[in-house]
Amino acid sequence: MTNRVQHGRRTSGAEGGVTVFLIGMRINRFRALRHWLPVFTAMPRMLRELRADAAAGLLASRVVTSGPREFAVIQYWESTDKLLAYAADSTRAHRPAWAAFNRRAREGRGAVGSWHETYAVPAGAHESIYFDMPLYGLAAAHGSAPVTPQRDRAAQRLSSASGEA
Repeated sequence: MTNRVQHGRRTSGAEGGVTVFLIGMRINRFRALRHWLPVFTAMPRMLRELRADAAAGLLASRVVTSGPREFAVIQYWESTDKLLAYAADSTRAHRPAWAAFNRRAREGRGAVGSWHETYAVPAGAHESIYFDMPLYGLAAAHGSAPVTPQRDRAAQRLSSASGEA
């Protein structure tokens, strides 16, 4: 992924459906370091593993924070099937990390929390706009294209994504 600014108004090159996976953690008790630090360090390992294997299906990701307690990763996947296959694969980093988190969560009694949300967005139900931004979000996952007069407004981008243009 590049940080080079793409000037002007651009939109995502995503065609068809998109899969967005949000996952995060919340440190509930800072002093319970042994319960939350392994959770905190597990995600970078999984992201490195996924970036090293393009066939796994992760297209792009971005780590975000919301203060000192909350961390999340926005992920864009080729498909929901590939996301679920990675999560279930016992030979990959996710399964052991998930088992370890469950043990620590029981022992830590609320020291750390986690959450995730999966969005399988059908074709025509997503649109995007980026102005003087590097590749970001869906554009980082699917590339970007200039906004044309036919796709100037959000409603036009939505209808063109669904084939109604």
